[in-house]
Amino acid sequence: MKLVRLVALSIMGLALCGMPAQAAETLRISSTIGPVDAGMLPLLAETFTKNTGIEVTIAKAGTGATLKKAESGSFDLVMVHARKLEDAFCAAGFGVDRRDVMYNDFVILGPAKDPAGIKGMKKVTEAVKKIADAKVPFVSRGDKSGTHVKEMEIWAAAGIQPSGDWYEVWEGGAKGNKATTLYVNEKQAYTLMDRATWLTVKDTVSVVPLMEADPLMLNLIAIIRVNPEKFPDIHKEEALKFADWVVGEEAQTIIRDFGKDKYGQPLFFPNSDQWNASHKK
Repeated sequence: MKLVRLVALSIMGLALCGMPAQAAETLRISSTIGPVDAGMLPLLAETFTKNTGIEVTIAKAGTGATLKKAESGSFDLVMVHARKLEDAFCAAGFGVDRRDVMYNDFVILGPAKDPAGIKGMKKVTEAVKKIADAKVPFVSRGDKSGTHVKEMEIWAAAGIQPSGDWYEVWEGGAKGNKATTLYVNEKQAYTLMDRATWLTVKDTVSVVPLMEADPLMLNLIAIIRVNPEKFPDIHKEEALKFADWVVGEEAQTIIRDFGKDKYGQPLFFPNSDQWNASHKK
């Protein structure tokens, strides 16, 4: 009896000290690097935690690596931007309930002098043909990230298999878009990059957007819940709460306004089905 009483008192003491006997609710997100480095996903996670009390942890990697990590059941939800890889992830039974969340666009960055002469072109396939024909330096992330997947989609649409001394698959590509942009600036080369990354570093680099606004260059960012039937121990309720919240009015408004004050334009645009349905012009 004395031992039982001591154990009970110990548990009561933990509770009084603010140390709950049960672990706090947690959501584990594996995300592509861009929304993390830009500060978008951390802000969404912080707001979600304030609203719900659910703690959020975030791991970042290129989309290919992000999805691969989630195949172990170590994460509850992924944020990614490569539709072919996303569909394969779901078709293999690892993911469910893909939802569009936001978008921005890709641009081709390059030296202001534009040795390939692509500035002002309207078709990205024609722009990359000029780069390939001129054999001017082009840097690829080469890491199966969403940015790399989009780049290869563009080369394929142009009917080009890039190779040669002018085309560099950068060994540091897995470090992400910011690191790649800084490297491209150092090399004064061309690359495909998301606009948000360029906006966050534009005051420290001289490479500039030279080709933009082709619909093929849209960058669609989505969330996918990890399949709870395949991994029964994941935090499925927390993942569903986040999925429902991030496509709703509050989160979508945060996305709409993020970056306007600092960069003079938003870094991302809301794109959930709910937002688009309720904000039709």
